[in-house]
Amino acid sequence: MRIFAISRDSPYSHTRYAEQQWLTYPLLSDWSAAAVRAFGVSQNLEGLEDTPVRSCFLVGGDGVVRKTWRYADDEVPDVDELLDAAHEL
Repeated sequence: MRIFAISRDSPYSHTRYAEQQWLTYPLLSDWSAAAVRAFGVSQNLEGLEDTPVRSCFLVGGDGVVRKTWRYADDEVPDVDELLDAAHEL
């Protein structure tokens, strides 16, 4: 199992954030918003285009999206739920 996080933030901010949070998985930068659009989670938020909806995707080894979760901006994903779903694959 491989875990990745993607956001529209710069690679430089990801490096700092990962250090602060002791993250051990890669944080990928979607600077161009290509992933936001491809996964269908683009929104206009306060005049900013292609702002992502907070979401998680479980992608199988074959590249097929197996499960999706969407969250309100003030919600935090349940990591245990996500990991349990990944282990079920």
